[in-house]
Amino acid sequence: MDCFPSAWHAVVDHLGAAGVTVLFGLPGDDLALLPALDAGGPRLVLCRDQRNAVFMATGYAVQSGAPGVCVLGKGPAVANAVTGLAEARSGSAPLVVLSGGIPAEHRGSGAFQELDHLGLVAPVVKWAHRVDHPSRVLPALEKAFLVARSGAPGPVYLEIPDDLGSIEVPARPWSPPPVLARSVPPREDGALDAVRAAERPVVLVGGGMRHRAADGVVERFADALGAAVVCTASGRGAVLEDHPSFCGLSGLYAPAAMAPLWETTDLVIAVGSRLEETATFGWRPDLPVVQVNRDAAELSTEHPCARIVGDGADVLDRWTRAVADRPPNADWRAAIRRCREDLHAGAEAELARMRADPRLHVAEVLAAIDAVVPPSRVLVQENGLQDMWSYAFPYHVCRSRGGSVVPSEQTSLGFGAAAAAGVRLAAPDRPVIAFVGDGAYTLFRSDVDTVRREGIGVVYVVLCNGGYGWLHAQRAGRGLDAQRYPFAADPPPDGPVITDRARLEDALREAVVTSERRGVVTVHVAVELTDTPPGIDEPDGDFAAAAGGTGHAVQR
Repeated sequence: MDCFPSAWHAVVDHLGAAGVTVLFGLPGDDLALLPALDAGGPRLVLCRDQRNAVFMATGYAVQSGAPGVCVLGKGPAVANAVTGLAEARSGSAPLVVLSGGIPAEHRGSGAFQELDHLGLVAPVVKWAHRVDHPSRVLPALEKAFLVARSGAPGPVYLEIPDDLGSIEVPARPWSPPPVLARSVPPREDGALDAVRAAERPVVLVGGGMRHRAADGVVERFADALGAAVVCTASGRGAVLEDHPSFCGLSGLYAPAAMAPLWETTDLVIAVGSRLEETATFGWRPDLPVVQVNRDAAELSTEHPCARIVGDGADVLDRWTRAVADRPPNADWRAAIRRCREDLHAGAEAELARMRADPRLHVAEVLAAIDAVVPPSRVLVQENGLQDMWSYAFPYHVCRSRGGSVVPSEQTSLGFGAAAAAGVRLAAPDRPVIAFVGDGAYTLFRSDVDTVRREGIGVVYVVLCNGGYGWLHAQRAGRGLDAQRYPFAADPPPDGPVITDRARLEDALREAVVTSERRGVVTVHVAVELTDTPPGIDEPDGDFAAAAGGTGHAVQR
């Protein structure tokens, strides 16, 4: 073939060459993409809301590590996608967004849906480009996928003006996928010396290690060094939380029982984390840090520390061998063991107290999920007031690699609800539970039928408290009028709402089985607005100062 019939035929051909099997979106009204798909191409999950489409593609990318692909129309369609692009950029998700656009001959004429797409999306993507000539379509497509995956992954935007949808595009062989070589830093500026000298080390695992630690490199390093292991919220699933050195999350989500370890540690080894303020919340100002990231742009300069630009898995593997002759500190290992014992004993005592209360508690919902859903599950989370219980270890324990997907520090409301569909398509053999608040679920409602129609098996566990619980708590803390600002005044959902803990496990068990046969199943659970996770008792305190939007900041 000397030419593709159109730019969109070239797009579909390249998606096949790149191994893309599914894309998400809502094409423009010229529908130029669809004939190209009919000729043979990936599955299109046809959405009703462009933001949900980008969230789904982002969920697919986060879970699989491969680029998620989203297709859009122009003008307001691209504007609707900006929230999802910001989420993908913040969460380092490889994402390729393809949209239509005004032909060059009509730009500046006030054409229908004319909008400066590049100016709109440039601040929230790694690369934004418009193709204006048929000969540039193929190089632009290849570059889009290269940029999305390289360095710190992230979203790219490629505009294909509408006139290219009916013009032949010169064909040529596609280049093979790039070899993403692991990097080993030639010099370490004393970082390894600091690691070897540490007597009470803590390894902090960020989201950058999500697809780099499947062979257990973090656990091997921690065992050799005698280190405690913690993670950021998006780092969950990179390590197995049943490991005897794992002690929960860092910063804002650090469990209180870990305070003695944070007070006495003499080195934090941060791998794949940006060390934003949510990850370092409450740290001692003098806490020594070594930071490893594969992209210099991902390194924090807020803390004086030794910094390594390199692949975290390679660095930890080399350091594991380098500390093999160094005996771990037995007292520190004992302190880590006591911390885990205290964490689990405290959670068990708190759950026992909750079960003596006639009201159903969010932590009990998480315990029921743990009891009846296989350990291979993926829990996809939001950031509302009640669903933040899922960040509290050990109330939620990630028992499998890749078993947790969270929003980035943008905490876009509705991200988890929509992303769960992409996660399930990326992990078709794993149960996917979307653990979301009713406010987030309401924003996603326009595409619940999309997920159902596509037969995508997701169980939505919806915590019903009447709306935006976090904003409600903020309003109450400031003494503002509830009638004038009714953040938690949404009507109850259609259908049954579980209020009785005796029904909970059976309902979840049935939902998981049914979702495998029929797709979407929603389990509504009534929760109290006062049922807040540990450490979130005073919404006007430091916690609130670090939070933002309708949710709460998340560490990478």
